[in-house]
Amino acid sequence: MNATVPETPQDLDVTDELIAERRSGAPGDLPDDMAGWMRSAITRIDTFSLWCGRIFCWMLVPLMLAMVWEVVARKLFVAPTMWAYDVSRMLSGALFLVGAGYALMRGVHIRADFIYRNWAPRRQAAIDAVLYLALFFPAMIFFLLISYGFAEKAWVRWELSMDTAWMAPVAPVRTAMPLGAFFLIVQGVSELLKCIYAMQKNRWP
Repeated sequence: MNATVPETPQDLDVTDELIAERRSGAPGDLPDDMAGWMRSAITRIDTFSLWCGRIFCWMLVPLMLAMVWEVVARKLFVAPTMWAYDVSRMLSGALFLVGAGYALMRGVHIRADFIYRNWAPRRQAAIDAVLYLALFFPAMIFFLLISYGFAEKAWVRWELSMDTAWMAPVAPVRTAMPLGAFFLIVQGVSELLKCIYAMQKNRWP
């Protein structure tokens, strides 16, 4: 009877690990041959995004508490709340928006890169740079301007949600929209600089 040969790391299915870059390095962990101004800019922006992620991740605590409270109240005491749905929906939406810049910094946005991954770093960087300039920045700037108007009106009019009888104010979650766009634009500058370095050196920082 033949013994089973253990799989080597090369044989393992890493499909799920390849859907995103998943950068884990600390901000400032950059190549020595990078220009000083570029290193400084990338480090500052990545540090900013890192702290945004660390701060806004605490929104998970009230989100989980609201959901647990609703389940317990509904199932054990047959006393569903009027506020848990609005709180959980708004907090999860706001967390998704304000955490997008941090996710971009860590490289965990999903990307269909089954062709892209086989290209040389210089070609990858060139494609990324073109897409950042042609699509990413125009779209994010447009979204920032539009969402800022929505948020401003929500505060001035003190708009209320019409989805439930609780009628929660929507201004705080509307504010998360321009904030999320701003964080993405800032982090996009760092990503564009990384593309420039990769085009010059044919390797990613």
